Amino acid sequence: MIDVQGLTKEYGRLRAVDNLSFRVEPGQVLGFLGPNGAGKTTTMRIVAGFLPATSGRVLVCGHDIETQSVAAKRRIGYLPEGAPSYPEMTPRSFLEFIAEARGIPAAKRRQRLDEVFALLHLERVLEQSIDTLSKGYRRRVGLAQAILHDPEVLLLDEPTDGLDPNQKHEVRELIGRMARDKIIVISTHLLEEVDAVCNRAIIIAHGKILADDTPRGLETRSRFHNAVSVKLATPEHLAAARRAINALSEVASTELDEKTQRLTAFPAPGKLPLAAINALAEKERWHLAELHLESGRMDEVFRSITGGAMA
Repeated sequence: MIDVQGLTKEYGRLRAVDNLSFRVEPGQVLGFLGPNGAGKTTTMRIVAGFLPATSGRVLVCGHDIETQSVAAKRRIGYLPEGAPSYPEMTPRSFLEFIAEARGIPAAKRRQRLDEVFALLHLERVLEQSIDTLSKGYRRRVGLAQAILHDPEVLLLDEPTDGLDPNQKHEVRELIGRMARDKIIVISTHLLEEVDAVCNRAIIIAHGKILADDTPRGLETRSRFHNAVSVKLATPEHLAAARRAINALSEVASTELDEKTQRLTAFPAPGKLPLAAINALAEKERWHLAELHLESGRMDEVFRSITGGAMA
């Protein structure tokens, strides 16, 4: 596992990471979320052994990242922010260099390189210099070097940054497959990334952990959890429909989005208003364009948690 104990990092009077403690176990894909300057990248660099902590301790698969750094780093694949590499090298020569530096036996090296080239669809750019590649391809080369030695732990800082939607889908599928037998930590500002690939999320701000839960658990903190979204095909009847919905005992209040003409009905404490609203719609013969239950909105939860900390 990754075991982070009381991690603190100070730059003069600035405390970038403030007494963080958490564990990540095999099979977990942890989304590390926070606004800019929250301490995400600093924490990732310390866990990866690229930056010393001011205080605290990090164990990677039982090895202390400071006192047993070589043993710990053998088990880590790290994709840093920006995917730095040697721009004058080709992806082939860069990844061959990484394979040798990682100590992959010569007999297995070619097979492993070919596997990774295929996984990340790098074949068509292998002979170009890295500085001529698109941002998306540079990101894929960076991910390739992180997974090349088949590590037990993957630390990925913005792994889909710069990728188009199809490429994002492919990388997320790859992360999902690797998650079966690896520990994966993803630092990201993309809430969709957490929804797509993570089974746990930590939200930090000002170097402190503010929430640690599953994505579904975080969504239940949203005021939209179990709310009902209603849109009529006949907007001229919306005002009357809103009055009728507000009168239901299962509904605490409603909000109207003037732009989309979508009505949101918020549940009364302990109530689920979907069935009552559906029955009302059938009784009144409303022509519905939309009627669905909200699971919760991660962006609203994120803003409420980090905004409260910043205030």
